[in-house]
Amino acid sequence: MYNTHRGMVPTQANTRLTELLDQVRTEFDGERNKAAEYEQNLAAQMQEMEMVRQKVYTLEQNQVLMKQRYDDDIARLRHELEARGGPPSHVGVSGLPPHGGVSQSQPPAIGHGPSNLFGGIMANPPGQGNPGLVPLSQDQPQGPPQNQMPQPPPGLHQPPFPNYPGAPVNGYNSQNSQVIASPGPGKARSNRGPPGPPGQGPATPQQPQPMPYPERNSPRMGRQTPPHPQPPIQDVGNTLADLDPDLLPPSLKHDGGDWFAVFNPRIRRGLDVDLMHNLAHESVVCCVRFSLDGKYIATGCNRSAQIFEVSTGRQLTKLQDETVDKDGDLYIRSVCFSPDGKYLATGAEDKQIRVWDIESRTIRHTFTGHEQDIYSLDFSRNGKNVASGSGDRTVRVWDLDSGREVLNLIIEDGVTTVAMSPGGEFVAAGSLDKSVRVWDIRTGLLVERLDGAMEGHKDSVYSVAFAPDGRSLVSGSLDKTIKMWELTNTHGMITQQTSRTGRCLRTFEGHKDFVLSVALTPDGKWVLSGSKDRGVQFWHPGTGETHLMLQGHKNSGKFQSLSSRKRS
Repeated sequence: MYNTHRGMVPTQANTRLTELLDQVRTEFDGERNKAAEYEQNLAAQMQEMEMVRQKVYTLEQNQVLMKQRYDDDIARLRHELEARGGPPSHVGVSGLPPHGGVSQSQPPAIGHGPSNLFGGIMANPPGQGNPGLVPLSQDQPQGPPQNQMPQPPPGLHQPPFPNYPGAPVNGYNSQNSQVIASPGPGKARSNRGPPGPPGQGPATPQQPQPMPYPERNSPRMGRQTPPHPQPPIQDVGNTLADLDPDLLPPSLKHDGGDWFAVFNPRIRRGLDVDLMHNLAHESVVCCVRFSLDGKYIATGCNRSAQIFEVSTGRQLTKLQDETVDKDGDLYIRSVCFSPDGKYLATGAEDKQIRVWDIESRTIRHTFTGHEQDIYSLDFSRNGKNVASGSGDRTVRVWDLDSGREVLNLIIEDGVTTVAMSPGGEFVAAGSLDKSVRVWDIRTGLLVERLDGAMEGHKDSVYSVAFAPDGRSLVSGSLDKTIKMWELTNTHGMITQQTSRTGRCLRTFEGHKDFVLSVALTPDGKWVLSGSKDRGVQFWHPGTGETHLMLQGHKNSGKFQSLSSRKRS
């Protein structure tokens, strides 16, 4: 009996072992609870740190936005100050130039006297009525150009030109000259936002224990402070002049030192530009023109015209009429190569057109007849005719073979620009009366009039250019816009009852000041415009969006043609 039940009696050793195990288990549970409490405290502290980090990041973002708004307000106030006649926008707050460079005096105004059509463009700010010409009195003395070109104040209702003996309408001024009057106007980066929620971190490594911990995931450890975010790029539409190049990434600008290009942030970059040459001149450059083949470039200055080789930038010749009186200034307002590049026509303030033989540097023809400054010239593609536009309200066509005027077209206001169609059948002109007119050179009939209260320009037209196909043209105006027109009536004629023809295909808006010149690339894929805001903009004719703005001049950008040569 004793032997059978002996194993059922607990020994003293077994009891002691059980007590020890219970004690260890109790201590282990206590430590495990403490560890869990520590992890909970650690998680709470990590959460607080994350909240602090998020708040700091938000404060950084708000500071960047506040700085951007501050910069925008400063730019706007500077622009308003400049618009009200204050110091220009490049002058710092202290009134000194920001770069501390040697200040330069303003160049003399292009032209002088009451016949000066462009002289009023540069002084008064836009937006004060309709900027037209300054009404000049008959007894106003003529003199050298002022150091700053005055801008015309409002007052288009006053005659912009002094009275002069005009040619009779529908009459002939000379034996072979046809004079035709056109009808008057219808008097009838992405923004870096706050980081997303923290991801799940790795599990905390476990130490081997007699009894393993339950698997627990610890909170994610803190990450590095986020980098300083890039300021958001302001959406300025087509007004690229409002972008600050210093705040743009390298992909959206091309800095050439004393010039820069800015690319539209909304459009994939497909263009680039680089400086080939800097052609220094001794006086103000009034006009620039490429030869048809793009190998040469002519410039008009005070008393002379220069011709440079595009590939090298070397000056090839200087054309100056030594028979002209040396007293005073005589600015060359317009230049144009003949299609074969043998001749250069120049129009000057003395109201004469000179056609130069470039190789011999001699004058082949001198055309006289205009009664005010000649502002624009254009050769026909066959090289037989030259069209001219003047402040005397006439467009004239000259024949190089006979050396005579063959067409005299009279309108109601000063002519600022002329262009001949690629086929040579038509001549277009822009004028101070906000209209673009197109005539058939063969008949002298007005076949297109591009204006109107709805689609037309709201201010004087200062530049026109035909598209390469001749079926459309572009015009630039003091209303700060460029318009592309479809020519729809080139086989008919306009009567006094016809208010206008043609159709405005598109209006390009983005310049901040007067548009003084327009042109199309030889392939017709780009429209270029130069403005008093010192910018040259490249526009896509199909979308009306500007892709690039180029600034490099300290005064208004004005050009008259584009080279057809392509750089390899």
